[in-house]
Amino acid sequence: MLEVKGLSKHFGGIRAVDNCSFSAEKGRITALIGPNGAGKTTAFNCISRTMTPTAGEVWLDGERIDHLRPHRITAKGLSRTFQISRNLADMTVLENVICQSKISGWRDLFKPAMSPSEIDKAMAILDFLGITRIAHEDGSNLSYGQKKLMDLAALLMSDPKIILLDEPAGGVNPTLLEEIVGHIRALNDKGMTVLIVEHNMELIMRLSHRVVVMAQGTVIADGTPEEVQKNPAVLEAYLGGALEDAA
Repeated sequence: MLEVKGLSKHFGGIRAVDNCSFSAEKGRITALIGPNGAGKTTAFNCISRTMTPTAGEVWLDGERIDHLRPHRITAKGLSRTFQISRNLADMTVLENVICQSKISGWRDLFKPAMSPSEIDKAMAILDFLGITRIAHEDGSNLSYGQKKLMDLAALLMSDPKIILLDEPAGGVNPTLLEEIVGHIRALNDKGMTVLIVEHNMELIMRLSHRVVVMAQGTVIADGTPEEVQKNPAVLEAYLGGALEDAA
């Protein structure tokens, strides 16, 4: 579904992502992990084109997309969340979700701000996520976990083929975390391809089919959760860095 080839992003002499290559198999959950500063979110930004890559290629379902603008990539079927919710605080949850709907063209300018079909679709997604009760809440009144669920709902409005989740568990209480994990599994069971960046290793190891490990901007390991846990390079990247920090 997604293939990244030789992706690089340089900031002057800093190589945040350096000749990075990996893929996300259709219908599977792939995790992108690594210590802080490994380049995971920068790679996400380059894939979704919210940041222009220095070099490399990104292919979605057999079509090259790294030259497209972000809204065109979304239209092709790739949607993402961000570490920090980008909701509009002066709008309700329902309005925030609907504003992520697909745009068909200039004729949409003459349609109501929220069409009946969009409302029905958004409410169905909120129902799937179990948050219809907050549909008319102001976005600024939500808890951190509720904002994560709202972001997930908004992402689904574009009918994506693959979703990129940037730390969906970050700052979420354990109960709500299990709900989010359940929703990700349910989406995957329906055929959704998922690429996830997350620091919660226990979650990653029980949720993912495949794990790609980054360190210092490049891929150092790629395999099943069991294989990655035993990989000496991965242990060195995590434990070596931790020991250096402690020292």
